[in-house]
Amino acid sequence: MEVLQRTANRGSISTGYEIANSLKFEADNSEYLNRTSGANGSRTTWTTSVWVKRTELGVNQVVFSSVNSSSQANFYRFLDSDKIRFYFQPDDVAVTYYADTNAVFRDTSAWYHIVWGLDSTNSDGSKRFVVYVNGVYQDSTWGGSATASINCPQNSGSRFLQSEPIQIGRGTYGADHYFSGYMAELHVLDGIAPDPTDFGEFDEDSGIWKPKAYTGSYGTNGFYLDFESSGSLGADSSGNGNNFTLNNITSADQATDTPTNNFCTLNQAAFTLTDATISQGATSFFNTLSDTRTAVATMAVTKGKWYFEYKFISSGGSTYWPAIGFTNAESTSSNLSAGSDSDSSVLLLPNGTPYENGTIGSSNFSYFTTNDIAGVALDVDNGNMYLYKNGTIQNSGNPVFTSIGDFIMPLGTTYANGCGGYFNFGGFTSYTPASPASDENGYGTFEYAPPSGYYAICTKNLAEYG
Repeated sequence: MEVLQRTANRGSISTGYEIANSLKFEADNSEYLNRTSGANGSRTTWTTSVWVKRTELGVNQVVFSSVNSSSQANFYRFLDSDKIRFYFQPDDVAVTYYADTNAVFRDTSAWYHIVWGLDSTNSDGSKRFVVYVNGVYQDSTWGGSATASINCPQNSGSRFLQSEPIQIGRGTYGADHYFSGYMAELHVLDGIAPDPTDFGEFDEDSGIWKPKAYTGSYGTNGFYLDFESSGSLGADSSGNGNNFTLNNITSADQATDTPTNNFCTLNQAAFTLTDATISQGATSFFNTLSDTRTAVATMAVTKGKWYFEYKFISSGGSTYWPAIGFTNAESTSSNLSAGSDSDSSVLLLPNGTPYENGTIGSSNFSYFTTNDIAGVALDVDNGNMYLYKNGTIQNSGNPVFTSIGDFIMPLGTTYANGCGGYFNFGGFTSYTPASPASDENGYGTFEYAPPSGYYAICTKNLAEYG
């Protein structure tokens, strides 16, 4: 566990290799990709490699699956325990093997690199069916209808890369279990044994596992999805032409949140969100009960100047909510919702009332209505927060808050049923900007250009300014 935490890719490391895009998946929208191979590949040897950033915890979600007409299955998924299960069913449908990792994976701020592979020809039983996460071999607990204490038998055959359906982000063995999160750099190798160092390496200074370019071959049924063409997100870039069909996925699901530039999102793991929903790549936050619910971000800032947007969708009939603002990242308070303690400050959007460190403001700001976009500029160096409404600065250019602290993270609060909106930290958002704009470093995709000197909250910018 400690090794995995040390090597989790929560930030950007200079690699000389940049990943431009990822693809956002949302279980609620039944989003997935699929294809059926036209020819049979290797039955005994294959490898999959993918970078994954989770946005939902505590539920069964399939990353990759293949199931044939006889219900023979191969897949891996996150269990509701947040362990990873790797399931292998050889040619004999009566026999199954699965391995559950002993480690759990609950870091919604990090990218995980998962390598899953079969080489049943290997004389070493421990190396026939293997799993690596962030370059580390995973000790796992074996189970299934076969002997639970052993790996798969030598020369076992698999239906994985045969003329059978393959699905990404969905499983069809028992239940669909759609995936919620981001995927990047998906490689599948046909007839090639697994080796995580083909796809990544440990940084010499930090020890963090980082991506590198894969330069090997793919085999007949292998493929590489880089998600770089918004008009053809299922395109195979391996040269094999093994393209995938999109299901409920559009160009709007392409993201710039990647393992080489990790963007801020909302944190599923930070607070208990019963009766509230974080979805759409952890950028959408809505209440489903008439009670206060708060979500905080995955990244905190300690200095510099930062920008994010929030599109107000509904007050749910409330006079005051939703609200946006910030909190002390070290706060242990459970009452962050209205800026009603000394650790948080929020602006109630429908009526423009500010609550700063537990004190109600003396003046109101502009009202926000459905589809208005709030631009939030955090000047940590000088302790100020400025507000923009649809690109126009508010309060005559004066700050909304003047004591924002020096270790803060964004937050959002809802109250009534249906109350909420869409955050945009730059890596992905539920709304499509009409006139996309980036910060001065070229990072982030916003509706309005960030003010001069303000930057998207992402790891490349944090490394320079944060």
